[in-house]
Amino acid sequence: MRHVPRQPDVEVNVSKTHPLVEAGTLLVGLSLLFLLGAIALLFAVDLAVALVSPSVEARVFSAWTPRDAKTVDAQDDPRLEAVRAITARLAEQWSDAPYDFKVGVLEMDAPNALAAPGGYIFVTTGLLDEVTSENELAFVLGHEIGHFRNRDHLRALGRGVLLQLTFAAISNGSSGLGLSVATLADCGFGRRQEQRADAFGLTLVYGAYGHVTEATRFFERIRDSDGEGGLLEKYAATHPLPQTRIDALDALAQEAGYARDREVTRLPWAGSED
Repeated sequence: MRHVPRQPDVEVNVSKTHPLVEAGTLLVGLSLLFLLGAIALLFAVDLAVALVSPSVEARVFSAWTPRDAKTVDAQDDPRLEAVRAITARLAEQWSDAPYDFKVGVLEMDAPNALAAPGGYIFVTTGLLDEVTSENELAFVLGHEIGHFRNRDHLRALGRGVLLQLTFAAISNGSSGLGLSVATLADCGFGRRQEQRADAFGLTLVYGAYGHVTEATRFFERIRDSDGEGGLLEKYAATHPLPQTRIDALDALAQEAGYARDREVTRLPWAGSED
């Protein structure tokens, strides 16, 4: 057979599709892959949270605190012991609670409360400066306990916490956990998570005090401070609208028949008016 040389087809490696169409196809494909990856991650987080028992979580985080946490001790701020006592009173209402709750008071002006891995509840000195009754503070603490009941604190931190937890489990300790107070504060919860935590917190307050008077007081304070540019607005920025929560809590209290007009309990550190 005789070979007849000829020029190669210079168009063989050139797509007949318009470059913009190819670029669009590539962009859509990558976006779908990213979306599928994000969905898979969400399922992975939920699965991992279900597999990590509270006892394992408590063991891993037993000696852990946020790396930048500046907490007070009982000698510096006697309110710490009072907050611990109120938390314990509320936790008693959760009969099968798997956590041994630990309370820390952070030296921060911004009023806030945080649920952290290992059963830690942190409240800020700014929050303690704002509240005016034990009942008001009790609901805030009950709400944070509600996040533990639903494991929201782990889900919110998601992949970051799981990576940290995995690292700690491998190293059989809590060293290297680099979570900060800012990280915890920025991990906002979804509306449904907040609603469930509110509902559970309300049942704890009712069980502990026999009524839910001033359970919404803190949110009313935030609502009424609108326009003042104060620290309370910073709390509102990372939480659902105060009026929405007030309305939901009022509805829950009415449905459950919880009294809301009883005498409130003074803050333990408020002293006597006599």
